[in-house]
Amino acid sequence: MTEGAGGAGITTGALARRLGVSPTTVRSWDRRYGIGPAVRADGRHRRWAPRDVAVLEEMCRLTAAGVPPAEAARTALGAPPEPTAPPEPPEPVRAPPPTGEVRAGHRGLARAAVRLDGPALEALLSEAVAEHGPVTAWEELMMPALHAVGRTWESSGDRYVEVEHLLSWHVSTALRRAAVTGRVRHPGAGPVLLACAPAEQHTLPLEALAAGLAERGLPVRMFGAAVPAEALDAAVRRTGPAAVALWAQARSTADHALARHVASTGFGLRGARTAPLVLLAGPGWAGRTPAPGTVRPTGLREALDLLSRRYGDEDGATARAGA
Repeated sequence: MTEGAGGAGITTGALARRLGVSPTTVRSWDRRYGIGPAVRADGRHRRWAPRDVAVLEEMCRLTAAGVPPAEAARTALGAPPEPTAPPEPPEPVRAPPPTGEVRAGHRGLARAAVRLDGPALEALLSEAVAEHGPVTAWEELMMPALHAVGRTWESSGDRYVEVEHLLSWHVSTALRRAAVTGRVRHPGAGPVLLACAPAEQHTLPLEALAAGLAERGLPVRMFGAAVPAEALDAAVRRTGPAAVALWAQARSTADHALARHVASTGFGLRGARTAPLVLLAGPGWAGRTPAPGTVRPTGLREALDLLSRRYGDEDGATARAGA
Protein backbone atom coordinates (compact mmCIF):
# COMPACT_ATOMS: atom_id res chain seq x y z
CA MET A 1 0.00 0.00 0.00
CA THR A 2 1.47 3.34 -1.03
CA GLU A 3 0.87 6.10 1.47
CA GLY A 4 0.27 9.71 0.59
CA ALA A 5 2.67 12.53 1.09
CA GLY A 6 4.12 12.56 4.59
CA GLY A 7 2.68 9.10 5.33
CA ALA A 8 -0.87 10.44 5.51
CA GLY A 9 -2.39 7.33 3.91
CA ILE A 10 -5.02 7.01 1.19
CA THR A 11 -8.43 8.61 0.84
CA THR A 12 -11.76 6.95 1.55
CA GLY A 13 -12.67 6.97 -2.15
CA ALA A 14 -9.46 5.21 -3.18
CA LEU A 15 -9.87 2.63 -0.43
CA ALA A 16 -13.50 1.98 -1.37
CA ARG A 17 -12.52 1.31 -5.00
CA ARG A 18 -9.84 -1.13 -3.87
CA LEU A 19 -12.20 -3.08 -1.61
CA GLY A 20 -15.27 -3.01 -3.86
CA VAL A 21 -17.53 -1.15 -1.46
CA SER A 22 -19.15 2.26 -1.69
CA PRO A 23 -17.61 5.21 0.22
CA THR A 24 -20.94 5.47 2.05
CA THR A 25 -20.47 1.92 3.39
CA VAL A 26 -16.96 2.75 4.63
CA ARG A 27 -18.20 5.87 6.43
CA SER A 28 -21.14 3.95 7.89
CA TRP A 29 -18.84 1.29 9.34
CA ASP A 30 -16.70 4.05 10.84
CA ARG A 31 -19.71 5.74 12.43
CA ARG A 32 -21.44 2.57 13.68
CA TYR A 33 -18.59 0.25 14.62
CA GLY A 34 -15.47 2.40 14.92
CA ILE A 35 -13.87 0.86 11.83
CA GLY A 36 -12.15 4.11 10.90
CA PRO A 37 -8.73 5.68 10.43
CA ALA A 38 -6.65 6.42 13.48
CA VAL A 39 -5.63 9.82 12.08
CA ARG A 40 -7.70 12.39 10.20
CA ALA A 41 -5.90 15.03 8.14
CA ASP A 42 -6.71 18.54 9.35
CA GLY A 43 -8.88 16.89 11.99
CA ARG A 44 -11.64 16.21 9.45
CA HIS A 45 -10.60 14.33 6.31
CA ARG A 46 -10.11 10.57 6.58
CA ARG A 47 -6.71 9.21 5.58
CA TRP A 48 -6.23 5.46 5.87
CA ALA A 49 -2.85 4.17 7.03
CA PRO A 50 -1.73 0.56 6.31
CA ARG A 51 -2.95 -0.75 9.69
CA ASP A 52 -6.34 0.93 9.18
CA VAL A 53 -6.58 -0.66 5.74
CA ALA A 54 -5.75 -4.09 7.19
CA VAL A 55 -8.62 -3.78 9.70
CA LEU A 56 -11.07 -2.81 6.96
CA GLU A 57 -9.88 -5.64 4.70
CA GLU A 58 -10.62 -8.08 7.53
CA MET A 59 -14.04 -6.48 7.98
CA CYS A 60 -14.78 -6.96 4.28
CA ARG A 61 -13.59 -10.57 4.31
CA LEU A 62 -15.76 -11.45 7.29
CA THR A 63 -18.93 -9.72 6.04
CA ALA A 64 -18.51 -11.31 2.59
CA ALA A 65 -18.38 -14.71 4.34
CA GLY A 66 -21.72 -13.99 6.02
CA VAL A 67 -20.59 -12.74 9.44
CA PRO A 68 -22.96 -10.02 10.79
CA PRO A 69 -21.35 -6.56 10.55
CA ALA A 70 -21.30 -5.90 14.30
CA GLU A 71 -19.59 -9.23 15.02
CA ALA A 72 -17.23 -8.78 12.07
CA ALA A 73 -16.24 -5.34 13.39
CA ARG A 74 -15.43 -6.71 16.85
CA THR A 75 -13.30 -9.46 15.35
CA ALA A 76 -11.52 -7.15 12.92
CA LEU A 77 -10.68 -4.62 15.61
CA GLY A 78 -9.54 -7.27 18.06
CA ALA A 79 -7.31 -9.28 15.75
CA PRO A 80 -6.45 -7.43 12.55
CA PRO A 81 -4.23 -9.17 10.02
CA GLU A 82 -0.67 -8.03 9.47
CA PRO A 83 -0.61 -4.79 7.43
CA THR A 84 1.89 -6.28 5.00
CA ALA A 85 -0.22 -9.35 4.24
CA PRO A 86 -1.61 -9.44 0.66
CA PRO A 87 -5.34 -8.76 0.38
CA GLU A 88 -7.47 -11.91 0.27
CA PRO A 89 -10.46 -12.36 -2.04
CA PRO A 90 -13.67 -12.72 -0.05
CA GLU A 91 -15.21 -16.09 0.46
CA PRO A 92 -16.99 -17.70 -1.28
CA VAL A 93 -15.81 -16.02 -4.52
CA ARG A 94 -12.43 -17.28 -5.72
CA ALA A 95 -11.53 -15.12 -8.68
CA PRO A 96 -8.57 -15.87 -10.99
CA PRO A 97 -5.49 -13.68 -10.63
CA PRO A 98 -5.71 -10.35 -12.48
CA THR A 99 -3.88 -10.16 -15.82
CA GLY A 100 -4.75 -6.73 -17.24
CA GLU A 101 -4.96 -3.08 -16.29
CA VAL A 102 -8.71 -3.12 -15.67
CA ARG A 103 -8.98 -6.76 -14.70
CA ALA A 104 -7.09 -5.99 -11.51
CA GLY A 105 -10.34 -4.48 -10.23
CA HIS A 106 -12.61 -7.46 -10.83
CA ARG A 107 -12.07 -8.82 -7.33
CA GLY A 108 -13.48 -5.60 -5.94
CA LEU A 109 -16.48 -6.00 -8.25
CA ALA A 110 -17.01 -9.58 -7.06
CA ARG A 111 -16.72 -8.46 -3.45
CA ALA A 112 -19.39 -5.81 -3.98
CA ALA A 113 -21.66 -8.41 -5.61
CA VAL A 114 -21.24 -10.84 -2.70
CA ARG A 115 -22.28 -8.08 -0.30
CA LEU A 116 -25.25 -7.23 -2.56
CA ASP A 117 -23.93 -3.66 -2.59
CA GLY A 118 -25.80 -2.19 -5.56
CA PRO A 119 -24.44 1.38 -5.22
CA ALA A 120 -20.86 0.08 -5.23
CA LEU A 121 -21.52 -2.07 -8.32
CA GLU A 122 -23.00 0.92 -10.12
CA ALA A 123 -20.06 3.15 -9.20
CA LEU A 124 -17.37 0.61 -10.12
CA LEU A 125 -18.94 -0.29 -13.48
CA SER A 126 -19.70 3.30 -14.47
CA GLU A 127 -16.14 4.35 -13.65
CA ALA A 128 -14.63 1.47 -15.65
CA VAL A 129 -16.76 2.13 -18.74
CA ALA A 130 -16.11 5.88 -18.61
CA GLU A 131 -12.36 5.48 -18.21
CA HIS A 132 -11.60 2.49 -20.43
CA GLY A 133 -14.62 2.06 -22.72
CA PRO A 134 -17.20 -0.73 -22.71
CA VAL A 135 -15.14 -3.30 -24.64
CA THR A 136 -12.14 -3.26 -22.31
CA ALA A 137 -14.44 -3.06 -19.28
CA TRP A 138 -16.35 -6.12 -20.54
CA GLU A 139 -13.26 -8.20 -21.29
CA GLU A 140 -11.14 -7.37 -18.27
CA LEU A 141 -13.62 -6.51 -15.52
CA MET A 142 -17.18 -7.68 -16.15
CA MET A 143 -16.53 -11.14 -17.62
CA PRO A 144 -13.96 -12.21 -14.99
CA ALA A 145 -16.29 -11.16 -12.17
CA LEU A 146 -19.28 -12.91 -13.77
CA HIS A 147 -17.26 -16.09 -14.27
CA ALA A 148 -16.01 -16.03 -10.67
CA VAL A 149 -19.53 -15.61 -9.30
CA GLY A 150 -20.88 -18.25 -11.69
CA ARG A 151 -18.31 -20.82 -10.59
CA THR A 152 -19.17 -20.12 -6.96
CA TRP A 153 -22.87 -20.65 -7.64
CA GLU A 154 -22.25 -23.92 -9.50
CA SER A 155 -20.07 -25.31 -6.70
CA SER A 156 -22.22 -24.24 -3.76
CA GLY A 157 -25.48 -26.10 -4.32
CA ASP A 158 -27.39 -23.20 -5.93
CA ARG A 159 -26.43 -20.74 -3.19
CA TYR A 160 -25.60 -17.16 -4.12
CA VAL A 161 -27.98 -17.09 -7.10
CA GLU A 162 -29.01 -13.63 -5.91
CA VAL A 163 -25.39 -12.49 -6.22
CA GLU A 164 -25.17 -13.55 -9.86
CA HIS A 165 -28.54 -11.98 -10.66
CA LEU A 166 -27.62 -8.65 -9.08
CA LEU A 167 -24.23 -8.51 -10.78
CA SER A 168 -25.74 -9.45 -14.16
CA TRP A 169 -28.39 -6.75 -13.85
CA HIS A 170 -25.83 -4.05 -13.09
CA VAL A 171 -23.52 -5.23 -15.89
CA SER A 172 -26.47 -5.14 -18.30
CA THR A 173 -27.40 -1.66 -17.11
CA ALA A 174 -23.86 -0.34 -17.68
CA LEU A 175 -23.64 -1.90 -21.15
CA ARG A 176 -27.06 -0.69 -22.24
CA ARG A 177 -26.26 2.82 -21.06
CA ALA A 178 -23.10 2.74 -23.18
CA ALA A 179 -25.04 1.38 -26.17
CA VAL A 180 -27.44 4.33 -26.35
CA THR A 181 -24.87 7.11 -25.99
CA GLY A 182 -22.65 8.65 -28.62
CA ARG A 183 -23.10 9.88 -32.17
CA VAL A 184 -23.88 7.54 -35.07
CA ARG A 185 -21.41 8.26 -37.86
CA HIS A 186 -23.35 6.40 -40.58
CA PRO A 187 -26.94 7.62 -40.06
CA GLY A 188 -28.17 6.63 -43.54
CA ALA A 189 -26.64 3.15 -43.63
CA GLY A 190 -28.40 -0.08 -42.79
CA PRO A 191 -27.89 -1.02 -39.13
CA VAL A 192 -26.36 -4.07 -37.51
CA LEU A 193 -29.13 -6.29 -36.11
CA LEU A 194 -28.30 -8.16 -32.92
CA ALA A 195 -30.43 -11.13 -31.90
CA CYS A 196 -30.20 -14.32 -29.91
CA ALA A 197 -31.16 -17.55 -31.67
CA PRO A 198 -34.79 -18.57 -31.06
CA ALA A 199 -33.96 -20.87 -28.14
CA GLU A 200 -31.16 -18.72 -26.67
CA GLN A 201 -31.62 -16.63 -23.50
CA HIS A 202 -28.07 -15.29 -22.88
CA THR A 203 -27.92 -11.64 -23.91
CA LEU A 204 -24.96 -10.08 -22.07
CA PRO A 205 -22.36 -10.82 -24.80
CA LEU A 206 -24.66 -9.23 -27.39
CA GLU A 207 -25.12 -6.23 -25.11
CA ALA A 208 -21.33 -5.87 -24.98
CA LEU A 209 -21.27 -6.00 -28.80
CA ALA A 210 -23.99 -3.34 -28.96
CA ALA A 211 -21.98 -1.08 -26.64
CA GLY A 212 -18.83 -1.63 -28.71
CA LEU A 213 -20.66 -0.75 -31.92
CA ALA A 214 -22.03 2.41 -30.35
CA GLU A 215 -18.51 3.32 -29.20
CA ARG A 216 -17.39 3.13 -32.85
CA GLY A 217 -20.38 5.16 -34.02
CA LEU A 218 -22.05 2.32 -35.96
CA PRO A 219 -25.86 2.00 -36.15
CA VAL A 220 -27.30 -0.92 -34.21
CA ARG A 221 -30.69 -2.50 -33.42
CA MET A 222 -30.82 -4.86 -30.45
CA PHE A 223 -33.63 -7.44 -30.31
CA GLY A 224 -32.47 -9.42 -27.30
CA ALA A 225 -33.18 -12.96 -26.15
CA ALA A 226 -34.95 -15.80 -27.96
CA VAL A 227 -35.96 -13.96 -31.12
CA PRO A 228 -38.42 -16.11 -33.15
CA ALA A 229 -37.27 -16.94 -36.67
CA GLU A 230 -40.30 -15.22 -38.20
CA ALA A 231 -39.64 -12.03 -36.22
CA LEU A 232 -35.98 -11.93 -37.24
CA ASP A 233 -36.92 -12.50 -40.89
CA ALA A 234 -39.40 -9.61 -40.71
CA ALA A 235 -36.82 -7.32 -39.08
CA VAL A 236 -34.26 -8.09 -41.77
CA ARG A 237 -36.71 -7.34 -44.57
CA ARG A 238 -37.92 -4.11 -42.93
CA THR A 239 -34.54 -2.60 -42.02
CA GLY A 240 -32.17 -3.79 -44.76
CA PRO A 241 -29.27 -4.35 -42.36
CA ALA A 242 -25.62 -4.28 -43.28
CA ALA A 243 -25.08 -7.26 -40.98
CA VAL A 244 -26.85 -9.54 -38.54
CA ALA A 245 -25.13 -10.95 -35.45
CA LEU A 246 -26.87 -14.11 -34.25
CA TRP A 247 -25.80 -15.29 -30.79
CA ALA A 248 -25.79 -18.93 -29.63
CA GLN A 249 -24.25 -19.88 -26.30
CA ALA A 250 -24.55 -23.64 -26.82
CA ARG A 251 -24.67 -25.97 -29.81
CA SER A 252 -28.22 -26.90 -28.86
CA THR A 253 -29.35 -23.31 -29.54
CA ALA A 254 -27.33 -22.68 -32.73
CA ASP A 255 -29.87 -22.59 -35.58
CA HIS A 256 -27.79 -23.12 -38.73
CA ALA A 257 -30.81 -23.22 -41.01
CA LEU A 258 -31.91 -19.80 -39.76
CA ALA A 259 -28.41 -18.39 -40.25
CA ARG A 260 -28.34 -19.63 -43.87
CA HIS A 261 -31.80 -18.19 -44.48
CA VAL A 262 -30.85 -14.75 -43.16
CA ALA A 263 -27.61 -14.74 -45.18
CA SER A 264 -29.58 -15.43 -48.39
CA THR A 265 -32.31 -12.84 -47.74
CA GLY A 266 -32.03 -10.17 -50.42
CA PHE A 267 -33.43 -6.64 -50.25
CA GLY A 268 -33.10 -3.36 -52.07
CA LEU A 269 -33.87 -2.13 -55.58
CA ARG A 270 -34.23 -4.58 -58.44
CA GLY A 271 -30.87 -5.02 -60.10
CA ALA A 272 -29.01 -3.84 -56.99
CA ARG A 273 -30.23 -6.26 -54.39
CA THR A 274 -27.94 -7.15 -51.52
CA ALA A 275 -27.93 -9.45 -48.47
CA PRO A 276 -26.60 -8.96 -44.95
CA LEU A 277 -23.37 -10.40 -43.64
CA VAL A 278 -24.27 -12.87 -40.88
CA LEU A 279 -21.97 -13.14 -37.88
CA LEU A 280 -22.21 -16.48 -36.09
CA ALA A 281 -21.47 -15.11 -32.63
CA GLY A 282 -20.87 -17.27 -29.59
CA PRO A 283 -19.41 -20.70 -28.80
CA GLY A 284 -22.53 -22.54 -29.94
CA TRP A 285 -21.57 -22.20 -33.61
CA ALA A 286 -18.21 -23.99 -33.25
CA GLY A 287 -17.63 -27.29 -35.02
CA ARG A 288 -19.04 -26.50 -38.47
CA THR A 289 -17.64 -24.66 -41.46
CA PRO A 290 -19.51 -21.36 -41.88
CA ALA A 291 -21.96 -21.35 -44.78
CA PRO A 292 -21.62 -18.81 -47.62
CA GLY A 293 -22.49 -15.32 -46.43
CA THR A 294 -21.67 -16.13 -42.79
CA VAL A 295 -18.54 -15.63 -40.73
CA ARG A 296 -17.62 -16.86 -37.27
CA PRO A 297 -15.51 -14.30 -35.34
CA THR A 298 -13.34 -15.64 -32.56
CA GLY A 299 -14.19 -12.87 -30.12
CA LEU A 300 -15.70 -9.47 -29.49
CA ARG A 301 -12.89 -7.40 -30.97
CA GLU A 302 -12.73 -9.45 -34.16
CA ALA A 303 -16.51 -9.06 -34.54
CA LEU A 304 -16.19 -5.29 -34.10
CA ASP A 305 -13.41 -5.10 -36.68
CA LEU A 306 -15.43 -7.14 -39.21
CA LEU A 307 -18.42 -4.87 -38.76
CA SER A 308 -16.30 -1.70 -38.92
CA ARG A 309 -14.92 -2.81 -42.29
CA ARG A 310 -18.48 -3.47 -43.44
CA TYR A 311 -19.05 0.28 -43.10
CA GLY A 312 -15.79 1.22 -44.80
CA ASP A 313 -13.77 1.76 -41.64
CA GLU A 314 -10.76 -0.17 -42.87
CA ASP A 315 -8.70 0.36 -39.74
CA GLY A 316 -11.47 -1.19 -37.64
CA ALA A 317 -10.57 1.06 -34.71
CA THR A 318 -12.41 4.35 -34.93
CA ALA A 319 -12.29 6.83 -32.07
CA ARG A 320 -15.16 6.76 -29.61
CA ALA A 321 -18.34 8.32 -30.88
CA GLY A 322 -18.84 11.78 -29.49
CA ALA A 323 -15.17 12.18 -28.52
